[in-house]
Amino acid sequence: MLHQMISAGFGGQGVLLLGQLLAYSGMNEGKNVSWLPSYGPEMRGGTANCTVIISDEEIGSPVVVDADCVVAMNRPSLDKYENNVAPGGKLFINSSLIDQKAKRTDIEVYYIPCNEIADQLGNSRVANIVMLGAYLKKTGVVKPETLIKCLEEKLGKKKAHLIPMNEEALKKGAECVD
Repeated sequence: MLHQMISAGFGGQGVLLLGQLLAYSGMNEGKNVSWLPSYGPEMRGGTANCTVIISDEEIGSPVVVDADCVVAMNRPSLDKYENNVAPGGKLFINSSLIDQKAKRTDIEVYYIPCNEIADQLGNSRVANIVMLGAYLKKTGVVKPETLIKCLEEKLGKKKAHLIPMNEEALKKGAECVD
C-alpha cells in the first residue's frame, strides 16, 4: 500500500494538523510515514499545505507530485492542487468556502460543507476534522479509532474535553460521503 496526499488551505484552517494526525496515525499502525509541512510567514490567513505519504514500504522522497488524494479547504488551494490528483484519485473540496466545481472528470470528487458542519457542532475549528472524517471514510488509509487516539495524545489532558466534539466531527464528515 502506498498512499500520497496533499492537504491545503489558509493558515488557521488546520490543514497541517490534518496531515500530522494522518501521519501519527500511520505510524501508530506500524506504517512508514512522511509528513512535509509548508506554510507562509503569516500566523493565520496565509497559505499552508502539507504532503503525507503512508506506505507499507520504505519512502524514498517526501515530495508528492501525483497525489492519490487532495484536500482543498479554500479556493486558491483548489486552483493550485486540482491538477496534482492522479487520474482515478480523489479530490475533497470544502464546499463551505469553495463555490466552484472541480474541472476534472477523471477523478472522484467529494464536496464536504466542513465549516457549516463545524458550526453546527459549536466549534468552527473542527472543520478540518469534519474533512478528515470524509477522507478516512473514502480512503480507509488509517482507522478512525487510531486517529482519535492520536488526537487525544496531541490535545493532552487539558483539552481532553474536546475529544467528544472531534469524534462527532469525524462521524459527520463520514456521513457526507456515505
